[in-house]
Amino acid sequence: MSNNYTLYGMPASLYTGKVRSYFRKQGIAFTEYGANHPDFQTRVMPAVGRFIMPVVEAPDGTIVQDGTDIIDHVEQSGDAQFSVYPDSALLRVVSLIFELFGGEGLLRPAMHYRWSFDELNLDFIRSEFIASLAPVDASKEEGDAFFDRASGLMRKAASGFGVSEESGPLIESSYREFLLLFAEHLKTRPYLLGGTPTIGDFGLIAALYAHLDRDPAPSLFMRRTAPAVGRWVERMHGPESTWVEHQEDRSLIGEETLPETLKNLLRYVAEDYLPELRAHVDFANAWLDKHPELKAGTNGLTKPGTRTIGETEFSWRGTTLKTLVMPYRFYLLQRVQDAMVSATATERAPIQLLLDEVGLGCLPDLRTRRRVERINHLEVWGELRKP
Repeated sequence: MSNNYTLYGMPASLYTGKVRSYFRKQGIAFTEYGANHPDFQTRVMPAVGRFIMPVVEAPDGTIVQDGTDIIDHVEQSGDAQFSVYPDSALLRVVSLIFELFGGEGLLRPAMHYRWSFDELNLDFIRSEFIASLAPVDASKEEGDAFFDRASGLMRKAASGFGVSEESGPLIESSYREFLLLFAEHLKTRPYLLGGTPTIGDFGLIAALYAHLDRDPAPSLFMRRTAPAVGRWVERMHGPESTWVEHQEDRSLIGEETLPETLKNLLRYVAEDYLPELRAHVDFANAWLDKHPELKAGTNGLTKPGTRTIGETEFSWRGTTLKTLVMPYRFYLLQRVQDAMVSATATERAPIQLLLDEVGLGCLPDLRTRRRVERINHLEVWGELRKP
């Protein structure tokens, strides 16, 4: 039995970046393979039931799929050097909000900057995809065929996240706003909540590394617009602690003195992502109402590995977008809500005050009629919630 973890993914994969960063910051030994590795094709993929990344095989042989589930597995295994979940109930809720937003809310700029700038990106992306997806002995023609199939699917997915020629300028101005807000926040602390990375940092690193830092076009934009964010990306990918531009202090910020820069980031989440999240919850509840026969532990889909249940429209920054509805987002939203439920009444009051102040006051009640659960590496619906 190996003492190392095995990570299956690819450098260009958004969700793989979340796990790789976590392993590095925790000082956990791991070996990374691409999705073209024979073990992934013949053993791992059948075990998880679909082609999806990342997947981790733990030293004891346990297979875990999904970045959040992988992090929680390691946290519970005792292999983590520190917990990424703050002790403070308020900071835990804030951190989980950024896990949700980083992994899901930043998908639109991530996909736009990857697939709308072929002049700068295409040669790099082609090389990255072929290296991780095509067999290592593939001919140039075979490698190009792999890329053409994969890029076709990803360009279609980009459209499903609201990326179009019409929405492009709005996506770029919105993303620029986020970069400037995050850079301002990072002036006085190395990570989102202070001197140690939390689950919110690992949510944000997903899009901000694989797509928005490594790809040529957005990398140049990030380094020119918000170099402090570029330095944060670098910090998130090394096991060492770096105290170059910040005083050495590993503590988290005090919940009594939340910086205005953090509140501004939360206000940005409310403006940029809450309309979509609310529309998706409404769509999911209408979808569930049409499927009263749905058995708990299933997802009601012809192909259970499918990640979407439909698409819906919503108003975003003065325009109308149509995006795919993915139950996985509700799984992450539930983590925010569960953290509030597990807090004491005394702890909940200031959390709700903060959410109200930044425009996220509806989050605790923004629920689907059934919980989303993950069973056998798939998103499934639980029992109907009690009224």
